[in-house]
Amino acid sequence: MRNWEKVLPVLEALYERGQAAGHGWTLDTEFLLLHQQHAGALASHGLVELAGREDRAELSVLEGRPVRWAARLTPHGRDALTYGRLRPRADRRPVEAAVGRVVELIPSQMVALRMFISLTGQLQVPLAAGLAEKVRTATCDHGIKRWRIHLTEDQIASAAYGFWLHRMTGSAAEANRFTREYDATYSPPSLDGRQPPTAATVPTE
Repeated sequence: MRNWEKVLPVLEALYERGQAAGHGWTLDTEFLLLHQQHAGALASHGLVELAGREDRAELSVLEGRPVRWAARLTPHGRDALTYGRLRPRADRRPVEAAVGRVVELIPSQMVALRMFISLTGQLQVPLAAGLAEKVRTATCDHGIKRWRIHLTEDQIASAAYGFWLHRMTGSAAEANRFTREYDATYSPPSLDGRQPPTAATVPTE
């Protein structure tokens, strides 16, 4: 089961019903056959543990009836559920996520932008509204090895600032590429009255 939109509800149900039961197991009477099949598929990925003969025998004594099937989350399954609850869901993304120009970034540019948004709240010049969320939810076209993201003009200008910081502390290649492809360069105001150099004139070494 590779579709997370189908995996998450199964993990949620197993966790909630296992907690309610007190012993952590979800029993055959609480899960439809289809859900049992889904749980079995997740067991092959180490997310779910299916009860063995001894566990079923103990559960049968507790329940006062034969228990033919039971399942519970493994530690990996619980961690996947915890992580999945925080993961952006396609149906929860804001409508404005597709608004703006399509920007395609090479991997090193995406690394630089992720470093930039990781400093949210620490920078004196704040990020443009919505930039951090768009970077986090960007999709990668593995065929051309490009990260695709929709950015407004304000967000493009903010990304240019991030690339400028990256250039000042390391490589200029990412900023220069961004300037060439999207005509976006950040140049801080000069304090001595002279025009600061553009990205094209900053040495790459």
